[in-house]
Amino acid sequence: MKKWTRQGDLVLGRFDRQEAAVVRGLVSQIQDMLLARAEEAPQDELAELTGIRTGPSTPPDDPILGRLLPDFHRLDPDAPDPGEVDSANALRSLHEPELLDIKTGVAAVVLDTCPPDGGDVRLALEQAEAWLSALNDVRLALGTALDVQEDMPDELPPEDPRSPHLGVYHWLTWVQETLVEAVMD
Repeated sequence: MKKWTRQGDLVLGRFDRQEAAVVRGLVSQIQDMLLARAEEAPQDELAELTGIRTGPSTPPDDPILGRLLPDFHRLDPDAPDPGEVDSANALRSLHEPELLDIKTGVAAVVLDTCPPDGGDVRLALEQAEAWLSALNDVRLALGTALDVQEDMPDELPPEDPRSPHLGVYHWLTWVQETLVEAVMD
C-alpha cells in the first residue's frame, strides 16, 4: 500500500490482495467479538417497553474486549465502595450498547469499502473517520494480544512467536498514521 492521499472530499488508498485480506480479516474478528458481547446483553422487559437498551453490567473477562470496552467509571482499587461498584455497573449497562453499535458500525464501513481482492479504496471523509476508529480498535486488540509496551523494540527476535504479528501491528500503525495525515490535509 502506498500512503493515503486526499483529493477534495475523498481519501484515496490502494491495497494489494494480501493487505486487504489482513485488514478485512482483523476487522471481521473484532466485529465478531463485539457482536458476541452484544448478544450477552440481558433481556429486559422494561427496556423493550421504553426503547432504552441495556447491556451487560460487568466488564468483559476477555482482556481484548476489556481494552475495547473499558470501564465508564474507574474504581478505586484500594477502597471499592459498594455504591461506587453499583454506579460503575449501571453506567456500563446503560452506555455499552451504544458503544458496541458504534464499534460494529465502523467495522461494517471498513468491510463495505475495502475490496476483498484488493484494489482502490475511495472514502468520503465520514468513511475515513470510520476507518480510523476501526483501525484503532484493531490496533488496541492486537496490541493487547501481543502485550505491546512503550519500551518494546520495533523488532523482536525471530524466535519470539509475537514477531510476525508485531510487523502487522506496525504496518497497521503506519496505515492509520497516513490516513490521519490525509484526512487532515
